[in-house]
Amino acid sequence: MSVTDTAAPAPAPAPVTEPPAHRDGNVLRWLGAYTASMIGDSVYYMALAWAAARTGDGTQTGIVLAVGSIPRAVLMLGGGVLADRIGPRRVVIGSDAVRCLVVLALAGALLVSSPALWMLIAVALVFGVVDALFLPAVGALPPRVTAPGQLARVQGMRGLSIRAANVVGAPLGGLAVALGGPGLAFAAAGILFAVSLPLLMSLRLRPAPAQEGATASRTAWGDLADGLRHIRRHPLLGPLMIVVAVSELGFVGPLNLGLILLAEERHWGASGMGWIIAAFGLGAGASALLLAVRGRVPRAGLVMCLTVLSGAIAIGALAHLPSVALAAAAAVCVGLFAGLGGSLCGALIQTVTEPAYLGRVTSVSTLFTHALAPLSYPVTGAAVALWGTGPVFAASATLCAAGALTGLAFTRLRRAELPG
Repeated sequence: MSVTDTAAPAPAPAPVTEPPAHRDGNVLRWLGAYTASMIGDSVYYMALAWAAARTGDGTQTGIVLAVGSIPRAVLMLGGGVLADRIGPRRVVIGSDAVRCLVVLALAGALLVSSPALWMLIAVALVFGVVDALFLPAVGALPPRVTAPGQLARVQGMRGLSIRAANVVGAPLGGLAVALGGPGLAFAAAGILFAVSLPLLMSLRLRPAPAQEGATASRTAWGDLADGLRHIRRHPLLGPLMIVVAVSELGFVGPLNLGLILLAEERHWGASGMGWIIAAFGLGAGASALLLAVRGRVPRAGLVMCLTVLSGAIAIGALAHLPSVALAAAAAVCVGLFAGLGGSLCGALIQTVTEPAYLGRVTSVSTLFTHALAPLSYPVTGAAVALWGTGPVFAASATLCAAGALTGLAFTRLRRAELPG
C-alpha cells in the first residue's frame, strides 16, 4: 500500500465563529454613533420647542414643531433609494454632518440675536429633509456591520439605545436651556451629532453581495418601483409590512395623545401620566434587554404575531382600569409585548431582505412607523372628544389585533425563523 493510501485525511478547516454583537467593536461603534445621534435629536427637539414657545404663540409653536414632518413623509421613500444607490453609511454620515452644521450655525446666530420664527421653521424643514434620508439609511446599516445571526441582538441593543436617549436627552436639553437658553441646547445637540461622525467613519462594512433579482435603473423612480415590487413579490416582506402598517396605526394614537386624554379624563394629573409613561418605558426596555442578552428567539414569526396580539389586549384594557397603579401595570405589558414584537419584526425584515434592497425596504417600514402613523393623532383626538377614551382605546386595540391576526394568517410568516 502506498504512502498516499495510508495518509490520514487533511483536517477540515475550523468553522469561523462570529463574535456576539455586544462584544463586537464594529457593532459597538455603530451603537455609540446611533446613541449619540438619538440623544442629539432629543436635545434638538427640546431646544426647538422652547425657542418656538418663546418666539410665537401656541399656534406658531405647533407649526414649528409640525413643519418638519412634511418633508419627512414626502421624501422618506427617496431616502431609501439613495441609501441603496450610494450606501447607507455615506447617507448617515452626510445626514449627521448636515445636522451638526445646521444646529451649530443656529446656536451661533442665537448668540447675537433673538430666535426668529422664520429661522426656526427653516431649521425644522432642513431636519425633516435630513430625517427622511437618515432614518432608512441607519435602519439599513445593521446587516452591513454584523452577521445575520446577530441581528436580533442588535435590534435589542438598538432598543436600549432609544430608551437611553429618551431618558437622557430631554433632561439634558432642559438643563442646557436652563443654563444658557436655547442657544446652548442647540450647541449641545450639534456636539452630539459631531461625536457620531468619527465612529461612523471607522465602521468596517461587510461587502454587499451582488443580487440576481435586483434590476439596475437609470432613474430614482425606477429604483423605487423595483423596491416596491420586491416587497410585493416576497413571501415574507409583504405580510411583514401589513403587520407593521396596521399595528402601528393602532398603537401610536393611544400611546401618545391617548394617554394624555386618558389622564385628564380620569383626573390622574401629570404625575399619574408620568408613571404610566415610565411603566411603558420600563416594559419596552425589558424587551430590548431580553433580545440583547438572549440574541435569538425561536419561532420568531409566530412569537412576533403573538406578542403584538398580547400588546393589543393590554392597550384595550388600559382605558378601563380604575387606578394609576393598574394602568401602569398594563402599560408595562404594552411596552414589553409591543417592544418585543417590533424588534422581532425589524430583525425579520433585515434578515429576509436582499442586501441590494435594504434601504428601500427599510424606508417603507419607516414610513409607516415615523411618518404615516402620527397622522392618526387628529383622528384620535376627535374620536375621544366624541366617544371618550374607552371606545377609542378598544378600537385601537382591535386595529392592532387585526395586524397580528393578519400576520398569523400567513403560514410562511408563522414559521419564519431568525438565523442561528
